[in-house]
Amino acid sequence: MVRQRVRSVAVEVGLSLIDQTKVVTAASELARNALVYAGGGLAKIELVQNGIRQGLRIAFSDEGPGIPDIEQALTDGWTTGTGLGLGLSGSRRLVDEFDLVSAPGKGTTVTVTKWAR
Repeated sequence: MVRQRVRSVAVEVGLSLIDQTKVVTAASELARNALVYAGGGLAKIELVQNGIRQGLRIAFSDEGPGIPDIEQALTDGWTTGTGLGLGLSGSRRLVDEFDLVSAPGKGTTVTVTKWAR
């Protein structure tokens, strides 16, 4: 459901097909992380503007265990699960803006933005 909604808003914003694919892939990875590591969470999808530029911002938040070492978590190949360890770092590369706030026992919020060119 998140993928479909993100794709719909990405089209509305005017993202190219390549940028649509990038932001949908990032959203899918981040939603999967929230599900696997925190048992679920919320995704807030919104249109944003910066002057005449339009973009798509998605904030994923959960109340899971949090990330004790954010720098390590953003390192390619590092994982606490069984995946490849590319979810966070890969998502960061696919979007224009990436912000991660987390603390042990306090959950995690990842906000990503993709701007139309």
